[in-house]
Amino acid sequence: MANSKKLLSTEPLDPSANALVEAVDACLERHVLPGQRVVVGLSGGMDSVCLLHMLVQLKDHRQRTFNIAALHVHHGLSPFADQWDVFCSDYCQQLHVPYANVRVEVERSSRDGLEAAARRARHAVFAAAEADWFMLAHQRDDQAETLLFNLLRGSGIAGVAAMREQSGRLLRPMLGISRDAIERYVLRHQLEWCEDESNADTRYSRNFLRRSILPALTLRFPATTKNLAAAASRFAEAHDMLDELAIADLGASVAEFPLSLQKLAVLSEPRARNLLRYLLAGQNVQIPSEARLREALRQMLDADPDRHPALVFGRHRLLRRRGWVYLEPVAACADKR
Repeated sequence: MANSKKLLSTEPLDPSANALVEAVDACLERHVLPGQRVVVGLSGGMDSVCLLHMLVQLKDHRQRTFNIAALHVHHGLSPFADQWDVFCSDYCQQLHVPYANVRVEVERSSRDGLEAAARRARHAVFAAAEADWFMLAHQRDDQAETLLFNLLRGSGIAGVAAMREQSGRLLRPMLGISRDAIERYVLRHQLEWCEDESNADTRYSRNFLRRSILPALTLRFPATTKNLAAAASRFAEAHDMLDELAIADLGASVAEFPLSLQKLAVLSEPRARNLLRYLLAGQNVQIPSEARLREALRQMLDADPDRHPALVFGRHRLLRRRGWVYLEPVAACADKR
């Protein structure tokens, strides 16, 4: 389950360790104010173990004055889940970091798969955590994997923009750092971590990409993960500019539903689709595929005047009534047409 290594080095932080330390310290400098509470999502895996250790080191040796805590999400999906909880608790005790765990129920029959259901459950816990900042240990290889995964499932630009350093109060300070750099840090400080046995199961799409596809690509193109992560950053910039375009296209209108059908009709198809995407994202509706978004726009604009087209996106329904496009919870839509 875990590598047998000395858990915590008493050696002071080496300022020349590598870009990893500087990246995390720079993230703290950009976002975290003195006295704020930073909670680390601690899975027990190598990356999160590394991040928590590094934050403690930075606090001790660079006089950072934020407060650190750790939170472990217990999914109950692995026979080793209880052992990971104990490991994380013991690790935090040795680091003198406050620790909490939350048990969640993962929807095992979710239509979008167990991985996505577990991710939703985790992020619900993160959103409810009492913290100024919630810090996650995603790194450059994770970013490349996410970009490739989203490309292959047909995501739009919001999906291929992948993860960001800051998203609300979520911080990901290691997004630009390779897995090799993290391994060097962990080995240098003789840290112990847990291995999730499910990571070897290539029936899961992300594991298949991580273990089969990305290594093969890297053999042919050594800079694969670096270049994919850089592409994700450029997609993120493009995504931000498209948001700015949507705001401009709204004009004096409020960025919410209902939306005047006339407002969509005067725009080109790509700009109208972009505006629809922007408004859906603002209501925390999971953005559908570009094909489904295009079909939604077509039905809203092209249906006969006496028709009232409606499309379901998860728990919401997009529908047209009397020259306006509405977004309502599915349960609230019945008999309103």
